[in-house]
Amino acid sequence: MKPSATRLLSKGLRAVALLRRPMTLGVRVAAFDTAGRIFLVRHAWRPGWYLPGGGVDPGETAEAAAHREAQEEGRLTLGPALTLVAIYYNRRQGRDHVVLYRSDDAVQTASRPADREIAEAKFFPLNRLPDGVTPATVRRLAELGGERPIAADW
Repeated sequence: MKPSATRLLSKGLRAVALLRRPMTLGVRVAAFDTAGRIFLVRHAWRPGWYLPGGGVDPGETAEAAAHREAQEEGRLTLGPALTLVAIYYNRRQGRDHVVLYRSDDAVQTASRPADREIAEAKFFPLNRLPDGVTPATVRRLAELGGERPIAADW
């Protein structure tokens, strides 16, 4: 069966849109407190527990975005010295590339009330993570713990 002209045009337009779409950049933060607990967020609009993060705004550095997203999603203050862990290619969803930072002296300055974006946000001991931690978050924690090499893909 031959594809219709409309179907071919639609596929062609999608391909052009993908080629012309600008690269997107996101950040995530592996935010540990001084007790070694990891900070995770659970979004209200999708399942799972994630490292806090989000998109880098135009004119914003990736490091500034990490500080902003940590504050917005968890009321976290990160230490002044963030460590760049890796830059990942994200083949699955969201941003094309994800910059992962680590902070070892994060402090939650206030509890974050639930809203339409974040349902919960808190620190967890590494040996007692909540149910539903996303596979990508588990991979990042294994990389940070030296249990596996840092991957190229998110």
